[in-house]
Parts: sequence; C-alpha cells; structure tokens
Amino acid sequence: MRSLVKFFSSVKLAIVLIILITIASVVGTLIPQNRGAAEYAARYGGLAGFFTGLGLTTLYRSAWYLGLLILFALNTVVCTLTRLGPKGRRAFGPARTAAPQALAAMRPNVRFRLPGTLDEARARVTAALRDRRYRLDAKAGEGRIDVLARKRRLGWFGSDVVHLGLLVVLAGGLASGLGGRRADLALVEGQTAGVPRAAFQVRLDKFETEYYPKGGVKDWKSRLTVVEGGADVLTRVVEVNEPLRYKGYSFYQSGYGTDWNAARLDLEIRRRGDPAFVKPLTVRTGVRTPVDDPGVTSLLVRRFVPDFVLGEGNQVRSRSEEPRNPAALVEAWKGEERIFAGWIFAKYPDFGQGHAEGMKARMTPGGQAAGAPAPPIAVVLKAYAAAPYSVLEAAYDPGAGLVWLGCALVTAGFFLAFYWPPREIRIALEETRGGTELAAGGHAAKGRDAFQAEFEALFRSVRRPE
Repeated sequence: MRSLVKFFSSVKLAIVLIILITIASVVGTLIPQNRGAAEYAARYGGLAGFFTGLGLTTLYRSAWYLGLLILFALNTVVCTLTRLGPKGRRAFGPARTAAPQALAAMRPNVRFRLPGTLDEARARVTAALRDRRYRLDAKAGEGRIDVLARKRRLGWFGSDVVHLGLLVVLAGGLASGLGGRRADLALVEGQTAGVPRAAFQVRLDKFETEYYPKGGVKDWKSRLTVVEGGADVLTRVVEVNEPLRYKGYSFYQSGYGTDWNAARLDLEIRRRGDPAFVKPLTVRTGVRTPVDDPGVTSLLVRRFVPDFVLGEGNQVRSRSEEPRNPAALVEAWKGEERIFAGWIFAKYPDFGQGHAEGMKARMTPGGQAAGAPAPPIAVVLKAYAAAPYSVLEAAYDPGAGLVWLGCALVTAGFFLAFYWPPREIRIALEETRGGTELAAGGHAAKGRDAFQAEFEALFRSVRRPE
C-alpha cells in the first residue's frame, strides 16, 4: 500500500502525464473532431481509418484520453493528501516546547534578557506580536512559556488550492467532453426551430447585417426569442461575442447566408415565333406554378444556384453564395406532359433554354439538346431574391461553470503561494533570577529580507517598549 501511495504521489508521474495530455491535446486541435467518415477519408486518405481506430477523431471522449485525465486527477489527489496533514499541523497546530538548539538554528534568531517577571515579559511580547497582526498560541509550563506566533497561515496551502483548482478544471473538462453538445441552427426571419435535446425552441424575429462605409461586414445581429410551452419567455439581440444564454445553453452568432433553396424568381415566358408574346411570372423554387397559357399549363423551378459552375463529373454546383452567375433549372409542363427542361441563366438569356422532352440527343453545357428541335417557348430569368438567414451555434456545456471555478481557484492558489507567504515566530520565555530569558527564532517561506527587518523591529520594541 505504501509503495502504491508513493507511486501515485510521484512528481515524475505528474510530469509524464502532463506531457502526454499536452501532446494529445495538440493532436486533437490539429485533427478536426466529430466529423463524418467521408470528410476524414477525403482529408487523410488511408490514414483516416487509423486515426478513427485510435480515437483521434473523437479524442476528448476516447477511453485512453479520459484515462490519462483520471490518472492525473488521482496523482493530484494523492500528492495533495500526503502533504496536507503536515501543512495543517504546521499552520494550525498548538504551541510546543522548543529546544534552545532548535531556536538557535532558525534564521533569524535572537536571545536576550528582559527585566521583570515572566508574566510581564509575556504581556510585552504578546502586545508587540499582536500589533503586527500575528495570531498567537501559548503553552505554559513550570517557570517557562512557549509562544507560537503565525500570520498568513493560508499561504501554506497555496499549492493545495492550485491542485484543487486543477481537479475542478478536470471535472469540468470531463463533464463538457461527455455531456456537452453543439449544433448549428440556420434560421430565416420568422422561423422557429427546436434546440437539440432541449425542452424549448428559438425563433428568429429579425436579422440584419451592418456594413462599414467601404462595404465590409461590420456586425451581424439576430433578434432571438426563446419559446417554451408555446409562450415567449425571453428575447435578446445576439451579436458576435454577445450570446444569449438560457438554461445552460448559449446561442452564438456564427455566420449568415442567403436561403437560395427557397428563392423567389421573376421569369418571363416567351413564345417562339411571336415576339409580341411576353408573359411575366413569379415563382418559388420547388413550387409548381400554374401558367394561364394553352401552350404551357405550369412551370417548375427544380433548383436555383447563385454562382453556377460545372464541377467534377459535370456536376452542377455553386462556387459561392454570391449571385455572380445565377442559374435556374426549369421545367415546363403541358398538362402532365413535360415539354422541356434545362438551365437558364440570368446573365446569358440566350444560352441553354432547355430541350424538348423525349429527345435522345447529346446535351450541351447549357442544357440544349444538340441536334434537337427548339422547344416551343423560351423562359428568361429576369430577377431573383432570397431571404437572408442567420447561423446560430447552440452550445450546451455542462462543465463551463466548473472550468471557470477551477481557474479562479488556480489563480487564488498562485496568489497564496507567491504573494501571501506565511511567517512564523517561536519564542521561549524562561524565568530566571532577576528577570526573564527570551530566545526566539523565525521562519518565512518567501520575502526573507522583509521578514528579517520585521523580526528585528519586533524585538527592538520588545526590548525597549514605547
């Protein structure tokens, strides 16, 4: 049992664990955490399986990382407890008889004779010590009194308070790693969304973007309302670094965008061979809109992309969220017959214009069937608009309070250790013929020069009281 305690209280073990935890934490910072398998495969290739198997992609919840933290916590607890008893006795233990040799070995020390009785010498020493805010404990014997004077006794426990703070931080980290969760909520104005694993919802009442005079984004502001039990309970404006907090959740402003998936498009239907025929139509993406025309009874915009480009494998994608090359995939129907489908471009109205259904021809990049007859109508994309959305990060961190408390304890412990050093003075008063013999020694953990000056001033006042 003793060897086990010695092992867990070892400073070497603490240093090794700190190094391992630091290296693991750096690795966890470099490798993105809690992502999908496809993302890891694309990023790391054949190493993705190796990283996943070692738990490096979920590092802060992996068994081996948590094991390191628990082992470090155990090391800290044992190290603290083995040293706590002797420190407690030194800080709060009673006065004991001090041998003359022990007092002479202390630095600083002093020895001289006082006139008067033992009780008078004791009163003179006690008054001088209390003037300097020492706490006293005395032990009286036959013709002798031993006085133990101490101040700043909590300074003995500075390192122990630091250890306690580290344990609280570790507990907070474990609570956050095992119980914490984060989710992104993308909301348009007026939209209400549930918060994962919470008994309330949030509604975006208003979203605005502020710009600098030169056009750069200055700030995003989201007016957010918490809805619980069907009633509004809290409304706050969320900005960058100014989150809304409710029942352990924090909602941060993390981004913004435009909801192009629900875009509103202004189109024109034109009949080929009849330049005078122009029919305006407003549609929404994904909604089949009736058209009052014998040739076309309805129109459907399957998809809208703000910045059209053909990617790998000729797959259509958007290079950005900005409408630099807006395009829409349009279908025209006559009853239940689709008469054409294809991409139309706002900046290039004559490019593409769909293809007639039923044609087995090769498609051009614009959607026109090579060698196919032109469809009976043309659709022109005149204008487009979409509601902006706000991206909010909902974070639940059950260990945040513990981490802050632990940091406060660590700070307090360092203050006690470095700026509140304990001071101790042991005095032996022994009655002799014609007076009282005084022998004293002092000890200070830090600031020994200042303590030496205080010690000398103290006993000068004892020798020659004012």
